[in-house]
Amino acid sequence: MITALSLYALQCYWWVLVSVLGAILVFLLFVQGGQSMLLFTSPQKRDLIVSIFGRKWELTFTTLVTFGGAAFAAFPLFYSTSFGGAYWLWMLILLSFVLQAVSYEFRSKPGNLFTSRTYDIFLFINGFVGCVLLGVAVAMFFFGGEFTVTRTNLLDASAPVISSWAPTHGFEAIFNIRNLLLGFAVFFLARTMAAIYIIGSVEKEAEFDRVMRRSVLVNGVVFLVFFLTFLAVLLTADGYTMIADGTVTVTPYKYLNNYLTLWWALIALLAGAVLVIIGIAGTAFGRNFKGGSWYFALGTVLAVLSLFWVAGFNDTPFYPSLTDAASSLTIRNASSSHFTLTVMAYASLVIPVVLAYVAYVWRVLAKGKMNPSAPAETH
Repeated sequence: MITALSLYALQCYWWVLVSVLGAILVFLLFVQGGQSMLLFTSPQKRDLIVSIFGRKWELTFTTLVTFGGAAFAAFPLFYSTSFGGAYWLWMLILLSFVLQAVSYEFRSKPGNLFTSRTYDIFLFINGFVGCVLLGVAVAMFFFGGEFTVTRTNLLDASAPVISSWAPTHGFEAIFNIRNLLLGFAVFFLARTMAAIYIIGSVEKEAEFDRVMRRSVLVNGVVFLVFFLTFLAVLLTADGYTMIADGTVTVTPYKYLNNYLTLWWALIALLAGAVLVIIGIAGTAFGRNFKGGSWYFALGTVLAVLSLFWVAGFNDTPFYPSLTDAASSLTIRNASSSHFTLTVMAYASLVIPVVLAYVAYVWRVLAKGKMNPSAPAETH
């Protein structure tokens, strides 16, 4: 029974759920990856790409909101610290998604104020900015932010603000080279998945098929370069460990030690890497290779899950503070109460039903292939 679970068990349970939502969100960014191709193709192909990804665009934003909701319910101190403090980073992300929603709504409506080209630029902005900055936000789980947490401020009626940030409020994180490594890795990951998805969504046409398979190879290789560089930086970086009395200590090679300690996370990372490489190589070189999307999607989810696990487990602060190490957030000190986590755990039991519904809708919307030479659907 859920009520019999300890507070720490519930905290772990909710971190796994947040990890799953984060992994699904990164996978669904293939919609943004497809949008980033709009400015570099013919008008007919642009309409085709919009038709393909216009069927799925709501899923990414919905998952982002769900991820934020789960974080708020389970780890409210993280939610208030990150979403409320690093607001320049999150406002830019949300603004890019607003541009996406407006573009799909008005791009092809007669009499709209702007041309379809303008909305294509908006979609490109969401494709680039959304991917890179979400990658930066995830990288902050490892490389931290410039904030402090003062819980006693709750007693100050004039300013009951627990966390405070540097004056740049998260803007500085965008220009951290280590964060950008993951940001660009996510961007090229999304473009690779988008190209694989396009190949499976249109009828074969020799020239278009060749261009898409070359796109899979080029973007896939660039993604691997950025991601492997990020991994090398991560595994050689110092991290924090929070010991039993709440003291935070610096730990050399913290995330390498986490992978060696959390063997299931290491297996997930290696399995994910293998599946991603199979998806890239099989699609790029195998004209009759089927299932590239499934290999790549499963590999992406496993790799991202492993990153979340080493960020939050093994007494690791999943949101390190660069200003005050003692302010770093862990799944223990940032979570809701035992009662709240228990109630929300019961509510989470409907997640499989929701996922089944999403899978059903996905299957219905993905039926049939489009002809790259024929007029595409408009939105």
